[in-house]
Amino acid sequence: MVGFLVNSILLGIGLAMDAFSVSLANGLNNPKMKRTVMMYMAATFAIFQFAMPLIGWVCVHTVAIVFTAFQAFIPYIALVLLAFIGGKMLKEGIHQVRCDKDHASEKAIKEVTFGALMVQGVATSIDALSVGFTIADYSLVKALGACLVIGAVTFVICLVGILIGRKFGTKLSGWASVLGGIILIGIGLEIFISNVFF
Repeated sequence: MVGFLVNSILLGIGLAMDAFSVSLANGLNNPKMKRTVMMYMAATFAIFQFAMPLIGWVCVHTVAIVFTAFQAFIPYIALVLLAFIGGKMLKEGIHQVRCDKDHASEKAIKEVTFGALMVQGVATSIDALSVGFTIADYSLVKALGACLVIGAVTFVICLVGILIGRKFGTKLSGWASVLGGIILIGIGLEIFISNVFF
């Protein structure tokens, strides 16, 4: 039981790193983010990180051949989604830096839309589908337990990421959005390169 819990926590930490970086970028982009929005954002990432390994587990036990074929496209999907969001954030950040300070600070507190948050959630958790293979020998109850632990760990890590981003976002002003965009594009490239070339 202890080994199962430790393994699930470590798995959660590993899977949450991309979501942590995106949370950091979101915090940088909106240093005045409300607590309710922070909790909602962290919960969104947690739900995706909970659901994706479980979906992977179900796929292994039902349509393993189809899932294996789909797995090859995961890095490409993550790269496109994160590059799109990151590029948009980067463009807005550059525009903020060029504008006068009042306008920049007004733009910097723009909140992440529901649609953008959903795309971020999918992009940062889609590679967690493959975790379904690593927990394929688990029973449904055990797989649910592991996914719940992964989701809880992700929630805490993302909350910390948002808080750190908020703190530094205030100091960085207009450059925060630029940095946030670079981080998102970097995560997309990292997922793509590590999965395609290594």
